[in-house]
Amino acid sequence: MKDRIRELQRYLVSQECDAFFSLDPSNNAYLTGFHGTTSAVIVTRNDAAFLCDFRYTEQARQQVAVCAIHEVSGSMAQRVGEFLTQFDARQVGFDPNTLTVSQLEGIQEHCKSAFIRLTDAMTRLRMLKSTPEINRIREAAALAERVMDNLHAACRTGISERELAARLTYAFLEQGAEGNSFDPIVLFGARSSLPHGMPGENTLEPGDIVLIDMGCVLEGYCSDITRTCVFGESPGAWFDTIYETTLRAQEAALAAIRPGAFAREVDAVAREIIQDAGYGKYFGHGLGHGVGLEVHEAPRLNAQSETVLEAGMVVTVEPGIYLPGQGGVRIEDLVVITETGCERLTPSSKALKVLT
Repeated sequence: MKDRIRELQRYLVSQECDAFFSLDPSNNAYLTGFHGTTSAVIVTRNDAAFLCDFRYTEQARQQVAVCAIHEVSGSMAQRVGEFLTQFDARQVGFDPNTLTVSQLEGIQEHCKSAFIRLTDAMTRLRMLKSTPEINRIREAAALAERVMDNLHAACRTGISERELAARLTYAFLEQGAEGNSFDPIVLFGARSSLPHGMPGENTLEPGDIVLIDMGCVLEGYCSDITRTCVFGESPGAWFDTIYETTLRAQEAALAAIRPGAFAREVDAVAREIIQDAGYGKYFGHGLGHGVGLEVHEAPRLNAQSETVLEAGMVVTVEPGIYLPGQGGVRIEDLVVITETGCERLTPSSKALKVLT
């Protein structure tokens, strides 16, 4: 934590800022180790302060060891403005992606500093994971794979998407996770063509596609994995074709990941294979995203990304093909970028699985 604050302080100097503030739970967890919903962190060139209200003071004393803890009451925005004034911060940086207009206005009412948008201040730090962070994500990914195996074993004729999703959530909690890293996607049959469909009352029947996209939070860090299977038998040759195409695209993208590669180029590797197979218009989302304290964070792997991949980044690789009214396929691995390529943190088999 001390190293992270020092790195942010060096960044403030390079940007000619006197201070940086954050009200974002994930950024505050990254800087201080505090895992709560309401707090503020102020970092100056030479100091740092943590603000919370009475509800979190005891928790903060257990988790925050890198800066002074201040119990405050009333408007958090107002208190932040007052602290910035006390610090005599003339140029103050903030991340516009994690702050509401109302919060910023509340701070500005009580602080006459100049406010500067520092979009990359925290993104730059959080993209590169330390070894302890990678190990936590690895453990979260291993738990997700164990739960995925249990879900596959629980598939039976007549079970609903919603029931299977409920079993998923319970299994995570039972095995020590803090919860889901996002609302799980459990879809059967033709509904698997919905890239972000929500589980419903649709029940499982032989010949159905089973698409499960899920992840958990373990010790504050997230996992994310998708596997697509069939129940009883394949729904037809059309499905076998899109499954094979998706898997080929995903494997090619994994092989293209290395330090120095552009994220958009890796996206293009998978996208070209799907386009050449005639399914380009059915792959409408980006190839992947970063995972850490949040399940969706930088970097993004898509056609517009300017990010150059570096060792230590943790990203998903998840191409898909979605045929409206018929069904879809998504295959997703979580990987850490290494000095020579990438390591799959979700190493389970991706050969088409027939559930019985």
